[in-house]
Amino acid sequence: MANTLNKAMLIGHLGDDVKMHYFEGGNSIGKFPVATNESYTNKQTGERITTTEWHNVVVRNKLAEICEKYLSKGDRVYVEGRIKTRQWEQDGIKRYTTEIHVTDMNFLTTKKDLNSPKASQSPKSSEKPKQD
Repeated sequence: MANTLNKAMLIGHLGDDVKMHYFEGGNSIGKFPVATNESYTNKQTGERITTTEWHNVVVRNKLAEICEKYLSKGDRVYVEGRIKTRQWEQDGIKRYTTEIHVTDMNFLTTKKDLNSPKASQSPKSSEKPKQD
């Protein structure tokens, strides 16, 4: 099959504040973890069980700056992007990490929205900051 698709869509909560890295030439990268949950009931015990999956999210340039300004730990976001795996060597051991490189996202709820009397100062949930 010649056509392929690499797309991830997540709705979850930030596990930490956005960590920014700036480069010469004005480019920037923001990174933050997003937690998604899955709940089910154990049929034998009737106990409700929730598992959490952590996703490493990467945003670039203007979108990274917007995320740094408006998002903080605990905020709920919708993230859409491509899955990418990076590899490096540390102390002679090959290391791998999988990341979601964002192409589109929505801020669903932010603490800054809830705490500020003027919600118009931050992006509304219907706004879609686009990736540069």
